[in-house]
Amino acid sequence: MDERSVITCFLRHGTEILLVRRSDAVGTYAGRWGGVSGYAEGTPDEAARWEIDEEVGLLESATLVRSADPIAVADDDHEVQWFVHPYLFDCDSTDVTPNDELANYEWVQPPAILDRETVPKLWETYAAVAPTVDSVSADTDHGAAYISVRALEGLRDRAAVAAQNGDDYESVADTARRLRDCRPSMGVVSNRINRVMASADRSVASVRDRGLEACQQAVAADAAAAAEAAERIGDRVLTLSRSGTALDALLTAAPDAVFVAESRPAREGVGVAERLADGGIDTTLCVDAAMGNVVSKDIDTVLVGADSVLADGAVVNKVGTRLAALAATRANIDCYAVCARDKIVPETEVDAALGSPDAVYDGEAAVSVYNPTFEATPGGLFTAVVTEDGIYDTSDIERVAEHADLAAWDDR
Repeated sequence: MDERSVITCFLRHGTEILLVRRSDAVGTYAGRWGGVSGYAEGTPDEAARWEIDEEVGLLESATLVRSADPIAVADDDHEVQWFVHPYLFDCDSTDVTPNDELANYEWVQPPAILDRETVPKLWETYAAVAPTVDSVSADTDHGAAYISVRALEGLRDRAAVAAQNGDDYESVADTARRLRDCRPSMGVVSNRINRVMASADRSVASVRDRGLEACQQAVAADAAAAAEAAERIGDRVLTLSRSGTALDALLTAAPDAVFVAESRPAREGVGVAERLADGGIDTTLCVDAAMGNVVSKDIDTVLVGADSVLADGAVVNKVGTRLAALAATRANIDCYAVCARDKIVPETEVDAALGSPDAVYDGEAAVSVYNPTFEATPGGLFTAVVTEDGIYDTSDIERVAEHADLAAWDDR
């Protein structure tokens, strides 16, 4: 039996992936659905990018999320042992330019794979790079909105497999609990997972269906919040850290200039600055300690994301947010936090996670390190919190912090 290495790339836009139907121009599996795929000529990484460009023309819009070890697929009919290298890319665009190897294509939520005639082991290949409890827990590169959507995908996918395999409800509920609890500083993760479980009946099919709906609703809510914020942004803006919702708002508003604090020690602001610059916006990266100076001279709006908004109006976000908000108050300029309403939580306190001491100091002196990842900034320092429903000031927040009862699903 011949052994051949191939790559399969899943391009994800929002919570949907691109499935392509193979045409009669290909040598194997004509008429079946798959991902963007091809022989692993050169290195698999090079082949993945080449195939995305060649088959669907989306390479410039694609950003690698992760890859996984190859999956062995024995095909006795073709006398081939395939070694499939899985890849997952986030994709900014859905404008596919198919080549002659593709008869059709669709953007679908991944559980659709389970209902189609596909190339061998397509679901297993997707599952190797799909969101899991571990990947949601370990993600330090993205904001809470992005991470919460990945958590929803993990629950949706687990429930879809359970519905197909006849697994019991409790096995899915256990995954829901682990996803709900894996990012305690991000209230939107628990809110969105709890809403799926609270709205479903005690069946895995119901959890799957509610999960599919929740994925679509979450993407729509985050986009709507960004659009609301874009309408309120001035000509010169300061932002910090990495919030996907804030970034989308800035790209939509296209202000004259944006200053981005680098957000040490992880420096996630660097990627935001690069993305804004690529979007044609005049962008300046500044050290965190310069935020007060920048705001006092050059800025008319401070815009940040939020990992959570507490019931008393305090905004939980990357450390440095309080400094930016204080500077905005002193300069008498607008300061907004933008997030989906699902980030408003009933709690009034949050456990501040501490980052690794080694990220700040790894010398041999007897030096203690204080490296908080998040902080709660008092709501009174913000002009408003911007959500998909419009703006909320501090007095409005407690009224809409109504998510505590969603957790009651776990007591049924």
